This record gives sequence, C-alpha cells and structure tokens, in this order.
Amino acid sequence: MTTTAAEPESAAAGQSRAWRPWLLRLLLAAISGFVLFLSFAPRPLWWLAPFAFAGLGLALYRRRFWGGFGYGFAFGLAFFLPLLTWLRDFLGAGFGPWPWLGLSATLALYHALAGGLITWVARLPAAPIWMALLVIAAETPRAWFPLGGFPWGRVGFSQPDGAYLSLASIGGAPLVGFAVALSGFGLAALILRAREHDRRALLTPAAAALVPLLAGLALWPSIGTGAQDGSRTVAAVQGNSPDSGLSMFVEGADLRRTHLAESQRLIGDIRAGKVAKPDLVVWPETATDVDGDDPAIDRLVAEFGVSALIGAVYELPDGRAENALVAWDPKTGQGQRYTKQQLVPFGEYVPSRELAELVTPFVRNIDERVQGTGDPIALNVAGTKVGAMICYEAAYDYPARDAVLGGAELLTAPTNNAWYGRSEMSYQQLSMARLRAVEHSRAVVVSATSGVSAIVQPDGSVTASTSLFTAASLVGQVPLRTTTTLSDQLGAWTEYGLDGAALAAVLAGLVSRARIRRRAEQEMAVGENRAGG
Repeated sequence: MTTTAAEPESAAAGQSRAWRPWLLRLLLAAISGFVLFLSFAPRPLWWLAPFAFAGLGLALYRRRFWGGFGYGFAFGLAFFLPLLTWLRDFLGAGFGPWPWLGLSATLALYHALAGGLITWVARLPAAPIWMALLVIAAETPRAWFPLGGFPWGRVGFSQPDGAYLSLASIGGAPLVGFAVALSGFGLAALILRAREHDRRALLTPAAAALVPLLAGLALWPSIGTGAQDGSRTVAAVQGNSPDSGLSMFVEGADLRRTHLAESQRLIGDIRAGKVAKPDLVVWPETATDVDGDDPAIDRLVAEFGVSALIGAVYELPDGRAENALVAWDPKTGQGQRYTKQQLVPFGEYVPSRELAELVTPFVRNIDERVQGTGDPIALNVAGTKVGAMICYEAAYDYPARDAVLGGAELLTAPTNNAWYGRSEMSYQQLSMARLRAVEHSRAVVVSATSGVSAIVQPDGSVTASTSLFTAASLVGQVPLRTTTTLSDQLGAWTEYGLDGAALAAVLAGLVSRARIRRRAEQEMAVGENRAGG
C-alpha cells in the first residue's frame, strides 16, 4: 500500500521538476530581452547590452532548434514591445494595441530564427563568434521586411555612449552590433566553462568576451574630430508642434508658422549679439509646404543673410509631392534639393493600399510621397557640401554613406518627430545620428520639429541639445571633414561579409550535426550487434 501510494507522488514530483528548467529558461530569455531594451537611449546604460546576450546564450545552452526558436522569440518580444511603445503614441487609442503588438511580434521572429540557428552552431569551435554573427545576420532582412523594412532596434544603435562605438568607423552599425553580441556570448561561454575547472578551456570564451571591448577602447584615439577644411557655425531651428500624434494628419499643424516665428526670434538674438551669426541654418523635416515661389521664406533667409536648408513638402508641377530638403540662398532663393529615399510605411506611402483600406479608412488620408533617387547625393550650400539623412533614413546605412562618398563634409538629420508624443522615439533616433557621426567621421546637425534637436560632433558627442515640445534654436560650431573612414570604403561589404560568415557557420553546424548523428547511429548499431552476439 505504501509503495503504491508513493509512486504517483514520485511521478508528480518528476513532472514538476521537468517543466521548471523550461520555464526558467523562458524567463531568462525574456528578462535578457528586456535588459537589451534598457541599454537603449535615453538611458546611457550601453554596458547592459552584452549582459543581455550573455543571458540569451545561457538560455540557449544545449537546446534544439525549436527550443532555441521559442527562447529567441521570447527574447525578441521582450525587447521590441517596450522599445516600440511610441507606435501607440503615434496611432492613438483609436487603433488599440494591435499594430504595436503585431509589429513587435513580427520583428521578434527574426530573433527567434537566430535563436533556432544558434543551436546549430553552438557546438562548433569558437562558438560565440558564430552565435554573434547569426544575431547580426538576422538584422539584414529586417531592412527589407516587413513593410519595406524596419531596421529600428539594431544592436549597434544601443552604443552611442559606449566603448564599442569607435568600431563604427571600421564597420558601421553591423560591426558594433557584432562586437556587443560577441562579448555577451563569450561571457555566457565563460560562465559555462568555469564549471570545468580547466583554465585552458577559459581562454577562448574570455577572449570572445574581452577582445571586442578592448578593441573598441584601443580604437578611440584614432577617431578624428578636428577640422580638415575649416569649420562652420550652424543653427538648428526647432519651432515646436502640438503633441497630437496621428491627429496631425486630420487636424493639421501649423509647423510653418511656428518655425517662422522661432526663426525670427533667433534673428533677434543674433542681432542682439546673444548668439553667434551662423553660416548655415537648418530647418526640420516637413516644416513647411513649398509649391513654387515662396516670398516669405525668401525674406526670412535674406534676413539671416546666410544660406539655409529648409525641410519641406515640395510640390512638383504634376501635383505630386516630395519630402525634400531644399537649399535656400539669401540672394538667389531656392537651389538644389535632396529628396528622401527611404519613405516611412503608412506615413509617406501605403504598402498594399487596397488591402490596407479594408482594415482602416485612415490610409485614405495619406498622400503618398515621391521616392527620391539620391541625386544630388550632397547639396552645395554655405560654401561646402552637405549630406542629408531625413528622419527614418538614419536607421539605414546607405544615405549618409553615399553622401560622404559623394563629397559631403557635414551631415544633417532633419526630422519630424511630433507624431510620437513624449516617448523615447526621438532619443532612439538621436542615438542613430551619433553612431553615423563616428561611422563617417562627420559632424551631424539634427533639427527636429519638436525635439530632440542636437549638434553632434564627429566622435558622437552631443555639444548642444533641446528638450521635447519646446520652441528653441541651437547655434554651435562644427568641423568640416574630408577623410573617409574604413567603414565608408568597405561600404555594405562589411555587412555582407558578416552575413556570409554566418551562413557558412550554419552550413558547418549542419554538417557537424549530421556527423554526430551518423556516429551515434553507428555506435548504436555496434552495440546492438554485440548484444545480439
């Protein structure tokens, strides 16, 4: 009787112990994803990012593909859900949480795929390298899908204040992200190997954890910040906007009026000697409409007495409109204009419009913008060449890189973030501009309608910035630089090289798994033959 009663209790206890490791791994993966979120702006906690990947590495230890897929999805979901809460500020309560939840889940699938594939390479020699490569390789298709690409939340964007940031001058955001992930997975391997009491076994994971960090620190002295072709005093005008989110599409916002008013205030401060007279004035993205001659902007720029870059919805003769940055001369008026190449889905164009209109009539209010061609690559203004990455383009590698290779000595990042409320979105975008500054060895002038505007030096440091939803102007001196970094020269080949190495690792992992399986089958067959004999 006693023995019979004990058996169900023992079975129940065994089942209880069986699910606990699974739950603990799931919790570890989710907590690690949230830790990665905490490493992003506006928090200067860049050093948390490697620990996030250390936690993910521990959660994936000795898992199979679908287990790794699930833990990777938990990691990605816990990261993207808090990172993208600004989507709810943009859309408002009327849409509910579904767009935010849907996009976060879709993006989390990339981490899920990386988690599954990591289980295939985790037994290869120098496993932390291949694991980190897979995390970064999963970022490449995110620039293509969903909705034409959404590269927000790349690992490298967590590092504007970090020791790894200098690596952007060699390989841009992909190399910075790879270094962060490698340190994390190396730390995880170090923790797991520490139980083996073999010092030699600690060398490889210790190197994986420390070498990327040390390389970043060692490279900092080579990051140039000095002027190579003189300097310019620049002004960024932030006229402010109502905090009305998506309602701006329906109600409109008098951005032109507020930016004209703030510009007049800045002119008054210049004449009063409160601030230095700038050589170049930069307005934010879509701060005004331009549909031909514009006497008011002509007069304003003439009052400044210097050239300006005016962010505008520029109407073409056929009635279509561009999101453009227009060079405006104080004597001759409108000149060259750069047209935004990377348009925002559901903001500047509607993917699958017919299907989208069945889901929400809101999209009928969206006038699609004409996509830019990248010509001119850089604008001739204020006696120099100036490159632009308008708003969303800061998340993509090619606009700033093409501008610098086209001769730009200074970069601008005009943006309209008024749609996103008092969220972290504007700070996240500023962190991208800071990485681009180091990546291309250029100062960056960030001019936002409602904040955060900033003047960023070539080493990624911010020398002046504004608050959210305030009318303000920044005036500061920036160096003009002509050097091209190794990152510029290598271009997209750095990313393609990392992706290729990741693919090779997956193939090697599959071959290794097949060999292990075949060896196990052979050993089993030998054992059965011996038992039969």
